[in-house]
Amino acid sequence: QVLLAESGGNSVQAGGSLRLSCTQTGYPYPAYAIGWFRQAPGKEREGVAAIYSTGGSTYYADSVKGRFTVSQDSAKNTVYYLEMNSLNPEDTGIHYCALAPGYALLPLKPDEYKHWGQGTQVSVSS
Repeated sequence: QVLLAESGGNSVQAGGSLRLSCTQTGYPYPAYAIGWFRQAPGKEREGVAAIYSTGGSTYYADSVKGRFTVSQDSAKNTVYYLEMNSLNPEDTGIHYCALAPGYALLPLKPDEYKHWGQGTQVSVSS
């Protein structure tokens, strides 16, 4: 059974920073993509960032480029991070990590992902 667990969500003021963590367990193959997504109230789920487990290629939504960094823990290669800086109220929402087996043609598209975590809440106040 593939399980994904997020942590690190919190309430911060605009301009602040947070680091989200995602731990993946149970996926039996070495190659997959980890995506970070967020969903604000009344809005569709949108892709924020993604990283491949092998090779380390990364992808970002235009709205977060230069502010967010996705990474893989160098020691625990099933742990992934989303470092979020210069947060603004538009970043508010439930943040999810998800796993796409193998290669994702569109790594920021939710439909590419098969396994999802429960999400962690990020709230940014102005």
